[in-house]
Amino acid sequence: MKLKDRNKVTVLSPFFYVLFLLPALVGCAMHQPQPIDLPVPVPESFTEPSKMVSKQAVEHKIPIARWWKSFNDPKLNALMKEAFSKNLDLAQAYARLDQLEAVYRTTRSAQLPSLGIEGQWSKENTPSFFGNNTGNSHIFSLAAGYELDLWQKLKSRTQAANLEMAASQEEIMVIYLTISAQLADNYYLAVEQRAQLELIDKTIDSFADTLARVEQRYREGLVSALDVYQAEQNLAIAKSQRPAFELSLAQAEHALAILLGHYPKHNSNMAGDLLKLPKAPAAFPAGLPSELLARRPDVEAALFRLKASDARIAVAIAERFPSFNLLGNYGTMSIVFSTGDIKGLFWKVLVDTAFPILDGGKRKAEVARTKAVFRENLAFYHKTVLDAFKEVEDALVSNRTTEERIASLQKRVEATGAAFHQTFQQYLQGLTDYLPVLAAKTVHLDAQRGVLAARRQLISDRISLARALGGDWMKQELKNVMQEKQKKKKGRKS
Repeated sequence: MKLKDRNKVTVLSPFFYVLFLLPALVGCAMHQPQPIDLPVPVPESFTEPSKMVSKQAVEHKIPIARWWKSFNDPKLNALMKEAFSKNLDLAQAYARLDQLEAVYRTTRSAQLPSLGIEGQWSKENTPSFFGNNTGNSHIFSLAAGYELDLWQKLKSRTQAANLEMAASQEEIMVIYLTISAQLADNYYLAVEQRAQLELIDKTIDSFADTLARVEQRYREGLVSALDVYQAEQNLAIAKSQRPAFELSLAQAEHALAILLGHYPKHNSNMAGDLLKLPKAPAAFPAGLPSELLARRPDVEAALFRLKASDARIAVAIAERFPSFNLLGNYGTMSIVFSTGDIKGLFWKVLVDTAFPILDGGKRKAEVARTKAVFRENLAFYHKTVLDAFKEVEDALVSNRTTEERIASLQKRVEATGAAFHQTFQQYLQGLTDYLPVLAAKTVHLDAQRGVLAARRQLISDRISLARALGGDWMKQELKNVMQEKQKKKKGRKS
């Protein structure tokens, strides 16, 4: 063999060696997706079944779209629309989505060839045997590069970024669901506190009237001073309870203002002119447990993040194997010297290979880390699923028990009202002292307040059930915002 041929074989042997091992390396580097199973089988039905099923809910599946419209309150509908456009939690979430979208475009671009323009101009003066040599030179070329994704490292990295973006979209839908529930809850809390204030004001007026009557009877010598003191005490207790309701009303209105992207303010009339709580709509049907997971955006978000962490395992494994980059240049160059010119075209093709051999276990440790992250996210996904079922079960039990409590409290109001009326009439007739009247009035007031609070709690339970059941109405809100962003981008380009 000629020396020239022997040298050629010697130079090419490593490449033949790599090509020979390539199939084995590909087999080692390819990562199989991890199985994702639920912690336990999904139950066939909920422990606490929903008894009230409206025809509208069945026709539109579960739950009904934009559930708050079942309250038939135009003011609440308007506040929802305003919150969805001005809420700052949503603004942050959309900004995070934009960041992840940019990350996805960045990772995806790495899978495509790169092309750039390179240029260089210089003027130099160098000494030689024949005197100084002065010249100008310039180089202009196109530079191209492309990484061969043999181990699907780039593909897996792009897949992980895409899954993170999908998870962010689901988290935006979680925020929509949360905002709708918080806004409706605070809205009707403000209505209840306003109704409680109206009730306590009527009670104060009643106690003031009673005090006037007792004082009159005292002046007539029909009762002792003790009755006067007890009537004054009753009136003072009623007045002392009013500030607590004022505080709750102010806090509810402050919370509404923040949800709408406003500074906190009181007496803003955000809850409209309602002084009476509306009747709670029928409970939303829970449907089948197997349908719940598809309706819960938090479960979907956890699943997407879990899959993204699995894709990052593939990236970490691929990082342990060689990388191959194809590089190329094509252009023109000109070097002008006093002794002569060099001009013409040039091109260059280069295969750049990097094969990690010793790194102190760094890449192996990264594989172990990504696998641990996957296990952590798997446990989080399992917990999110279980929490979703717990929230539905809790909401169903709360709806049933609150309805039962309201029925009992209404009977109590009727009984305490009759007892107070009877006791007061006996007092006016001189058949009893004032202490039984005081006790009967206090019990009746507590019963009235209890009914108001329970009725508002039932509305809150309906809201909690709607939130726990999830839905798909948030997808349309997300779609509308994304379409509006696309329109703005097109407008800036044009």
